[in-house]
Amino acid sequence: MEFTAKQLAQILRGTVEGDENAKATSFAKIEHGKSGQLCFYANPKYERFVYTCKASILLVNKDFEPKQAVTPTLVRVDDAYKALADLLKYVSTQRRTDRRHRGFRSSWFLTSKFGKKVYLGSHSYVGHHAKIGDYTKIYENVYVGDNTVIGSHCIIYPGVVIYPGMVIGDNVIIHANAVIGSDGFGNAPLPDGTWEKIEHIGNVVIGDNVEIGAGTTIDKSEMESTIIGNGVKIDNLCQIAHNVQIGDNTVMAAQCGIAGSTKIGKNCILAGQVGIAGHLTIADNTVIGAQAGVIGNIRKSGEKLLGSPAMPIKTYLRSYAKFKQQGEE
Repeated sequence: MEFTAKQLAQILRGTVEGDENAKATSFAKIEHGKSGQLCFYANPKYERFVYTCKASILLVNKDFEPKQAVTPTLVRVDDAYKALADLLKYVSTQRRTDRRHRGFRSSWFLTSKFGKKVYLGSHSYVGHHAKIGDYTKIYENVYVGDNTVIGSHCIIYPGVVIYPGMVIGDNVIIHANAVIGSDGFGNAPLPDGTWEKIEHIGNVVIGDNVEIGAGTTIDKSEMESTIIGNGVKIDNLCQIAHNVQIGDNTVMAAQCGIAGSTKIGKNCILAGQVGIAGHLTIADNTVIGAQAGVIGNIRKSGEKLLGSPAMPIKTYLRSYAKFKQQGEE
């Protein structure tokens, strides 16, 4: 779908500052914006990216005053976050309207493409224009949405749901009842105290040699991709929120929760029930002990953390010894 800045201003009841004929054909986060893309700026934490963003169009609040020159054409609106929610809902509605179902009752369609010796269990569904690689096994009662790509030698166990447009690499194992590509938990606050859902039109990209545990959910991104790197191992009942990036060979034990837009480095270890707040960066080779709560960036590679809020393990043990002493007095 293509928008000009003028069209966006009309849809969102905003004003244009710059080239009203500037065009955008896709969405991106402000730190990744390129020519032909639309980005938005609402959180002051990301202001530095306003001046480096190369997107064609940038949604901003009406009262935003740039401190430096800005490359994109600005579309000024009352509330950029709310405007983005409205725009994503508009795009999502258009996509649903354009989709044509043939009403077949069979498990797959002539537009689906299967590699060599693919196994498809009974009562499983593979949507239009989906591609399944060689020797992949899709067990019973699995849903694979339209335009999804699954690589070769994968195993998809019963009850898995893979939303439309997801990308899954080779040698991936997804255990029973996992959900790949559900909407992230994104809602825009309204003046009357209610919340408006933000539509998610991105996807999930899973690398090669990944294993995902039973009951785990991985949310798709609002605009780009939630990314699971090569060799990542995720245990049962974990929650990976929208826009998260997990580096290669990181492992995660059961019941971990990763909030939105957090970037976890390579070769990290997260023990059971670790919780990580949103919009953080976790350095490579970080080890986080069970039930730890991470509320700040971890910038030094190789840190070992414990506690809530999480701290270096030696600091935690000293603090715990003092805490225990006080309790015994």
